[in-house]
Amino acid sequence: MMACTKCFCPPGDNSSSAGQRSFLGFTSFSIGDLLRSKEPHISVSLRTMDGVNEVGEVKVSRLQMEGENGHKTPPEHKCPALCDSLHSSVHDKENSPMMRAVLCAQVCKLYRFQTEDQRWLLVREQLSETPLSFSLPKQLLSALIREHTNRVQDVKELGDLSPHWDGLRHDVINHCSHLIGCYQETLADLDKLSASSCFKSSSSKSDRHLQFVPTNLHSQRMEVTSPDSTGVWYEVITFGAPADHHQAFKHGGLKRLLNKHMNHRDSFVSYSQDESSRARELLASMAQLQPLVFGLAEELLSVSLELNAARLQQVLDGLTQQTEQFVHALKDELVNSALMAIHRQCIANCNSSHVHSNGLLCENSPVSQEGQPWIGHQDVDPCDVEYDEEEWDTAWANVAKSLNCIVVMVDRLQGREDRPQELTSAEQQESTGDTNSHNTASPSCSSSSASSWQEQLLPLVITLRDCVREAVAKARAAMTFVILQGAVAPTVGQGPAQIIQRRHAVLSQALSALVCGFMLKLFGGLEDPVFLQQLLSVGVLAQFESLLSTYGDEVGMLEDMEVGVADLSKVAFTVTEAKTEELDDLLPTLSGTWGSFVVKVPLPPETFRLLPRELKEGRLIRVHPVLFNIGINQQQSLAERFGDSSLQERVNQQSCERLKTYCNALRDRLPETAGIQSLSDLLSSLDRCVEVRKRKNVEVLWIAAMVCRKVNGIRLTSCKSAKDRTAMSVTLEQCVLLRERHTLGRQHFSTALDCMRRSRLSWGQILGCYAQTGLTVSGLEPGDGPSDLQGSWLPVCLAPKAPRRHLYPVAFLLVTSHLLVLWLILSLVILLAKYQ
Repeated sequence: MMACTKCFCPPGDNSSSAGQRSFLGFTSFSIGDLLRSKEPHISVSLRTMDGVNEVGEVKVSRLQMEGENGHKTPPEHKCPALCDSLHSSVHDKENSPMMRAVLCAQVCKLYRFQTEDQRWLLVREQLSETPLSFSLPKQLLSALIREHTNRVQDVKELGDLSPHWDGLRHDVINHCSHLIGCYQETLADLDKLSASSCFKSSSSKSDRHLQFVPTNLHSQRMEVTSPDSTGVWYEVITFGAPADHHQAFKHGGLKRLLNKHMNHRDSFVSYSQDESSRARELLASMAQLQPLVFGLAEELLSVSLELNAARLQQVLDGLTQQTEQFVHALKDELVNSALMAIHRQCIANCNSSHVHSNGLLCENSPVSQEGQPWIGHQDVDPCDVEYDEEEWDTAWANVAKSLNCIVVMVDRLQGREDRPQELTSAEQQESTGDTNSHNTASPSCSSSSASSWQEQLLPLVITLRDCVREAVAKARAAMTFVILQGAVAPTVGQGPAQIIQRRHAVLSQALSALVCGFMLKLFGGLEDPVFLQQLLSVGVLAQFESLLSTYGDEVGMLEDMEVGVADLSKVAFTVTEAKTEELDDLLPTLSGTWGSFVVKVPLPPETFRLLPRELKEGRLIRVHPVLFNIGINQQQSLAERFGDSSLQERVNQQSCERLKTYCNALRDRLPETAGIQSLSDLLSSLDRCVEVRKRKNVEVLWIAAMVCRKVNGIRLTSCKSAKDRTAMSVTLEQCVLLRERHTLGRQHFSTALDCMRRSRLSWGQILGCYAQTGLTVSGLEPGDGPSDLQGSWLPVCLAPKAPRRHLYPVAFLLVTSHLLVLWLILSLVILLAKYQ
């Protein structure tokens, strides 16, 4: 519904004087009625402010564009038909439970533009927030809290350790405990806020309690309806560049911080979650099997005194079975590789020391719980000992050989008693009437035989226990090393807790935007079997478009974003069946641990049944993220003339290679995909644009976006706060799509761009995204747009009324050459002070 008020100004008075106006009344009408009306206007009654009396009539008209009532437009191409189809699509699709689970607080605007053949396009823009802005960060925080809590529990269960390894354990526990405390506090704050909001404005990007929430995350969708086709949707996810504004960028971003830590950290071995799980299982098996083997060995000695062959064989069979299980558990390549890693680390850190978080200064030489070296000999410097790769194989083989010796001895003892001279006479056997008397000698012979059996078995049993004990010691040391290093690598091995927290926060922001884009892409392609097969075969492409400059703090933001986007490659999606169509049951859920997160996207039961079998069985959908950055503001001009843009060049080059790899895999596995054959030319053009050194080469962004849309990828655009530069990019892209795919008239291109950018300005002021002063685009200079869009890149409607003139130091260079030297010296001093 739309409300309207009517005011009256007395004749002869200045109509601009608000104090002389008086309200006549008000009325209301439905936008749908206006759109469906056969006439270009509707008449509504104007009533007094108390709603009692009618005081007149108000005529509300739709926008009349040139040619609507002329003879050039056939009757079947008039706008009401388009309005009807659009109105039905809005109610049928946009109000579905699936869409409400991913979009909220929607704001829509309608436009009508003429095509080159004088027909009408009805364009519907939709700007939406998403509940995922808070939902995904909260789930990620909960998963990280569980992961770090389990890691603390794992290292605590290792028992007594040597001083060095106990110091590492304290490091891990303190590191994890700090993160757990911070994350629990942040999660509690988000629980309070998410009940009343699903949006983080750009003014709050530095708030500590909103560190994990993406800034200004929106879904910007455009539906184009023409007389010949139903609505076609184009989607772009916009959000502030995923970066940790709370910790700021004084020392750079994540890429620089991680590289600096990697250059100074101690050497360590990284083990995966699966390897750590195997190590825990092997420790549990040894803890269970070793007492059983020792107990059966003692029982074998006890039974040997009874001279009962059947009982002795029964105990031996049990000992053989348990020992074979023990040897089978030890024959794991992980044990051997861990022992070699221990030896290498011992040599690497032989002459170094480290102060752990418990205040203990100890040598970095791995030693056992008893204080002896894990590898090597007691009296020999471990740095001088060469590790024998067959030593571990010999250890568990000795267990099997010692068991075999016991089996042979028991067989020999039983065979000796079967000989006639060592048995009592047959008459004595018959007189006893005992069925087992054939194994029983006379009292004097029985005592001698029993003592002989135990004496011959005792050294073999002792040898077996010694071999088992040695193998257990080596395996326990190796598996302890695996578990401890598996905990050190993702914690203290990655740097201080502040760096890890920064990395987690950046991933949280990027992940929220990615999940929003994936869900919209999935919902739009549920009826496309080729798209669903593409998800199964090669995964989904996520193309991040960044407009950050390589100057000042935005260098740190780009470094944060580079790491965050790269971490998304370890995220996978899977589709599940929702229990009901309630909103809570349709929200995506996050599971897994760092490096192996899985996002489960639920679908209503009716929709889920139509999916391919592989998707219904839970096949993972891999993510292939790429990042392309072109700075377009005035700071980028300064960076390209006097600074360093190597970061941007490296990011674009690496992403270009990843994009080509994805497209080649798609072409190999699904050659029948529409438009796949035309990718070669686009990729070649992209490769050339990346290689060429051109100022603000936005052609890179446009070609990458075209490739992304051809392969059904997810488009995500961002700048510092997803306001000025992002709005300029999205509106320009939308108008280009209208022109290239829907034949928007070239003479109407600037008008469409003007309307859309004015809409962004009004939306931003309403939602609090933009400052009330409006968009500032003074950073965009003539010639910064693509070659075929020079006239429309910077429209007059959004240009500043009084462009600011910046007096750069280079202006002084025209005065005298001496100032050039002075300026260079000052610039060098400033740069050194900034990056110290």
